[in-house]
This record gives sequence, C-alpha cells and structure tokens, in this order.
Amino acid sequence: MKFLLRYVMPVSALLLFLGCQGRPSENPPIHLNPNMDDQPKFEAMEKSKFFLDKAAMRMPVEGTVARGQLNEDTAYFHGKDADGKFVKKAPVPYSTEIMNHGRQRFEIYCAPCHGSTGDGQGIVVKKGFMPPPSFHIDRLRQVEDGYVFDVISRGVRNMPSYAYQIPVADRWSIVTYFRALQRSQNASAEDIPESIKANLK
Repeated sequence: MKFLLRYVMPVSALLLFLGCQGRPSENPPIHLNPNMDDQPKFEAMEKSKFFLDKAAMRMPVEGTVARGQLNEDTAYFHGKDADGKFVKKAPVPYSTEIMNHGRQRFEIYCAPCHGSTGDGQGIVVKKGFMPPPSFHIDRLRQVEDGYVFDVISRGVRNMPSYAYQIPVADRWSIVTYFRALQRSQNASAEDIPESIKANLK
C-alpha cells in the first residue's frame, strides 16, 4: 500500500497532467516520445543540394494524372466521341432510378430558370431575367444528348457552366430527365403501353 501511495499514484498523476491538453498556450506540448516532432523534410520553396537547379520542389513526371482525374472515356466525361462529335445517346443506362435522380438535380439547378416542365418560364424569369429557350422547340428536340451534357458542363450564352456544382454522373442523370420532359410534353397515344391503354376510358 505504501508503494502504491508513494510511487504509483504520483507517477499516474504526473502522466495525467502531461496528457491534459486543449487549453490555449504559446508553448509547444510536452511529448515524452519526440520522434514525430522532428521529421527531416524540405519545406515549400526550400533549396536542395541534390538537384542541379537547387529546387526541392519538383514538377510531376510528364504524363502524370491525378488520382480520379484520368477521364479517359471521352463520351462519358465530355459528351463527345473520339472524333470530337457529340454523342447521340447518353452513355449511361436509362432507368427509373437515374431519371428520378435527374429530376431531383434538375429541380435544384435547372428549374429556377428553365421551369419545372422545361418551358423556359422559371421563377428567375418571372423576376425579369432573360428567358431561356423552351426544351420543347424542334431545335432542342433534335440535338444530341452529348450537346445537352456539354451545355451543362460549359454553359452557353447567358447560362454559366455548372461543371463545379454538378458531378458528371448527375449531369447525365439530368440529360435523361431532360429527354423525359421532352417526351412528356410531346407524347402521343402510341407512346402509351398497351397494358395501360386497356384501363383508360
């Protein structure tokens, strides 16, 4: 018991005190193991005796691509084929899940200007801004899916680029919903499945 009171308790209290951090202090914390405090390395813009140009900071090797930035599939990442022409169809499968996601993204980023049905009469237009063209005019009904993707990515006329706000996958989802909107406003009786026609009066 005397050993516990004389040695163990004081040492435990000392370790507890040394481990308490969080209070503002201009002094560096006390580290019992300082191995990680001293890391030999070059700081930014520091000189180096190893390279002929004396610069420690080196340029990446030619052809270096950042992780996740290869973007080798031009159709998917740029909406164009190997010849630089817009792809006619989106390089993603058409599904209810993708279209519903496209609708959600459309209502966030596109509907304020283009309107919920793509008629170009969004709330921004009602406040006095220049209206964009309706999605349902012949010209836009005939453009390639890659063109629509490119407009979202790079912008056109008064419309800015949304490349930073909308990821590539979401842009294609919006393209899918764009086509669904066009189809919904220009549908005919032939577009109705036979199973549904039977229930119509």
